[in-house]
Amino acid sequence: MSKNKQHRPPSSSTNLQVSKAPTKSVGLPAIMESMKQMGRWMDMPKAFKASLKMNQKDGFDCPGCAWPDPNDERSSVGEYCENGIKALAEEATNKKADPRFFAQYSVQELSEMSDYQLGKSGRITDPMYLAPGATHYKKISWDNAMQKMANQLKELDDPDEAIFYTSGRTSNEAAFMYGTFIRAFGTNNLPDCSNMCHESSGYALSKTQGIGKGSVVLSDIYEADLVIIMGQNPGTNHPRMLSALEKNKVNGGTIVAVNPLKEAGLLHYTNPQKPFRMLTGGLVLTDLYLQVNINGDLALLKAILFKLQQREEAGESIWDRAFIDEHTEGYDELKAEIQATDLEACIKECGIDSDKIDELVELIAKKEKIIICWAMGLTQQVNGVATIQEIVNLLLLKGSLGKPGAGTCPVRGHSNVQGDRTMGIWEKMPDSFHEKLGTAFGFQSPTHHGYDTVESIKAMAEGKASFFFGMGGNFLSASPDTDLTARALQQCDMTVHVSTKPNRSHLIHGKEALILPCKGRTEIDEQNNTYQFTSVENSMGKVHSSKGVLPPISKNLKSEVEIVCDLGEAYFGEDHIIEWTAYSKDYDLIRDKIEEVIPGFEQFNTKIRETSGFYLPNPARDRRFLGKGIAKFTVNKLAIKSETEQRFKLMTLRSHDQYNTTIYGLNDRYRGISNGRKLIMMNMDDMIKLGLIDQQLVHVHSYHSGKKRSIFNFRVVPYDIPRRCLAAYFPEANPLVSIDHVAIDSNTPVSKNITVEIEKATEM
Repeated sequence: MSKNKQHRPPSSSTNLQVSKAPTKSVGLPAIMESMKQMGRWMDMPKAFKASLKMNQKDGFDCPGCAWPDPNDERSSVGEYCENGIKALAEEATNKKADPRFFAQYSVQELSEMSDYQLGKSGRITDPMYLAPGATHYKKISWDNAMQKMANQLKELDDPDEAIFYTSGRTSNEAAFMYGTFIRAFGTNNLPDCSNMCHESSGYALSKTQGIGKGSVVLSDIYEADLVIIMGQNPGTNHPRMLSALEKNKVNGGTIVAVNPLKEAGLLHYTNPQKPFRMLTGGLVLTDLYLQVNINGDLALLKAILFKLQQREEAGESIWDRAFIDEHTEGYDELKAEIQATDLEACIKECGIDSDKIDELVELIAKKEKIIICWAMGLTQQVNGVATIQEIVNLLLLKGSLGKPGAGTCPVRGHSNVQGDRTMGIWEKMPDSFHEKLGTAFGFQSPTHHGYDTVESIKAMAEGKASFFFGMGGNFLSASPDTDLTARALQQCDMTVHVSTKPNRSHLIHGKEALILPCKGRTEIDEQNNTYQFTSVENSMGKVHSSKGVLPPISKNLKSEVEIVCDLGEAYFGEDHIIEWTAYSKDYDLIRDKIEEVIPGFEQFNTKIRETSGFYLPNPARDRRFLGKGIAKFTVNKLAIKSETEQRFKLMTLRSHDQYNTTIYGLNDRYRGISNGRKLIMMNMDDMIKLGLIDQQLVHVHSYHSGKKRSIFNFRVVPYDIPRRCLAAYFPEANPLVSIDHVAIDSNTPVSKNITVEIEKATEM
């Protein structure tokens, strides 16, 4: 097996074009782009049929983000966004990556394609196998594929030598059976995409409010007096959130954005479903926009708390003292920490002028119902947990937790990433879960903790694990430290990926490799002549059904549930205590078991058939914090690290033509960038100081743990971003992220504060 295959995305274009970033989002351009995507990649009748069923009560959940659907006010013709249509076109494309495709291109040739080219190759139609030393994937039968996996697993000396990764789009039923197989096999090595995104949220919220999920529902966004959006770009990553923010504004709410980049989706929204808004130019969303330094959010929050505390001590009624006395503990310790804050240091660290901070302080002081939303702009910082805990401190001081129109709102990425965790996809599930799982199925579930994503990469690189199974996703491109992750996968005896389309993880493989093609959300799942449906949990804890409407693109596809259960039968045999075949043919049986094991799923099969689904219990919503009604204040120290003049802070982010590692196109319309991805966004003053001109080629180097990591031949473009701060797209910039640079407590790779140096490159 060749070790020099291309494991970093090649450049998709050298004709980069940059114009002024727009200040308005959605509107007519989004409609036109949606139609273009459907027309280019799908049959229009098929596209129209699917679009009418996306995010509908009797249809399928969008394969994109986890933003919740409205309970009642759903558009019958367009309950989706532009990026939802892109996700639909990606999954329901007419193109096929069939056995002829894999016969035409060797693994080496495929590795030289860009991620965009790979994704647009089409849907995988058959199981594909790469033999040891082979140059091409070849078709294999499902039975033979299952037997190869089962044999490989049986050859392991210890179950902990196997890694089982999960992407966030796996349904509740598939995730539950997947976790059941893994525990029956004997390990808790269940790394998932949450380890790389919202793990910091889960850890921080569990320790303070008592549940690792947000405390609000969609209607709370409409009712809030003040919504603060931190480290999040909803215009690209969660576009349907914009309509909720629009309702907040119409109801008299105030919106504040805290983000290093000015994002069009936070500035001005033109709702494409409201003709009057289209004609009148839309709605200004953000009342105050604070362009914080990368990694400056904790310092900003501390400055805010200090200024508010000063006003409280001066006699103003800023804090909700009744709530603090009845529902919190640790106030005196937090008060002492706030009083000792070095305000000037915090202002310098966050990069926001004191008078601008005062504007936000004034808003917070006067508002009673406050929601704070955040995403990976906070969670992927080294102090991500502390920053989120400081958010909780502020909300607790204001009494803005556990009441309508107020609370915590971590905005999740992948549709059902939250549901997968609820189903037990976590390497550290509590003993109570293992006890219930073992009782439900009749086996002893292992309780020792397994590997998370970072630990899994290290285990494979060090030869401690030799089997990798990926349930969806693109592990190589999603993970940090691309070079190390590539070597780790190549160390394995076997790598297996359940996928819909070709991606780079298929090309950086173990000694043997399998690609198992699965049905997508849009496709009909028929078992024993009966249409099956699955369920998902949205970002606000509501569980609802999802049922495909399109014929599968190939008759040789299996559902994720079927793949897991077939592997269970291949490994354990037909006479195993778990009747794998029965579960693969009737998903109601799986839901009965979920009801036995997971709290909140009582009468699951009955409630999931209700038209709009049901909410899971959320103690924080009911002020039952930490099981006893008492939430915890936390003391979070601010560590300020000074950088030399030669070094910058870099953050990775998505383009508007992208969802996680899936590249829909080469444009970033909301940032005025087209036809390219290998670029660095930089403040113009920094460019002048370094003697750089627009689109000059540079190399970028990061330094961590005594090791230099580099990306080469990126073009610098001037952008409205704070000085000494840079931005670049992932996965192209992921090689700069050190496997050892992780968030404290959550072990999340730090992709939002990478210390780098810029080197001029020679023009090619």
